[in-house]
Amino acid sequence: MGIIMASMFTTIDGVYQAPGAPDEDPSGGFAHGGWQAPFAEAESGAEILADIDRLDALLLGRRTYDIFAAYWPAFGDSNPIAVKFNAVPKFVASRTLTEPAWAGTEVLTDAAEQAGALRDRFERVHVIGSGDLLRTLLDAGVVDELKLWVYPVALGSGKRLFDGAMPATYSLAGPPRKYASGAFSVIYSPAGPVVVGEMGPE
Repeated sequence: MGIIMASMFTTIDGVYQAPGAPDEDPSGGFAHGGWQAPFAEAESGAEILADIDRLDALLLGRRTYDIFAAYWPAFGDSNPIAVKFNAVPKFVASRTLTEPAWAGTEVLTDAAEQAGALRDRFERVHVIGSGDLLRTLLDAGVVDELKLWVYPVALGSGKRLFDGAMPATYSLAGPPRKYASGAFSVIYSPAGPVVVGEMGPE
């Protein structure tokens, strides 16, 4: 059986909205689109490429899918990310999309019910961005690994991954990695419900 791995770029205050460009997602009046760009550097870029190289299926929410579908096919074979994304099977969570234009795309009309079965078909299914979808998948218990890329900037507003999410505990699934920019990446695996207690003297 394969795994579903989700990757999310976030600020230190948990905002994931529009890391890539000013006009990526201005909803809610978000004015900080493109916040990830100043922290780009070679080492983290190489790790992002390595993660992409390992995937054999891509699962996206509708907004992220539309961004990717409008961008990556135009590169053809001139970019290694485009080569990978254009070649692998793609799945998009949507109740309204009926004829996806990106070749190799299948629509999931009920991602909470259907996504888990992808682990029987593929070794590594990657969810990239897609915050609304990712919350749905986390609540449904079908995410095996959650990789957070945390950047040293706080925005104070914007979409946050765990707003409204089901409470859960996570365990460290690998050693964190830090980069010259001040960013770090860390992988967690779901570890059951939240357990509470009381702090006191030893």
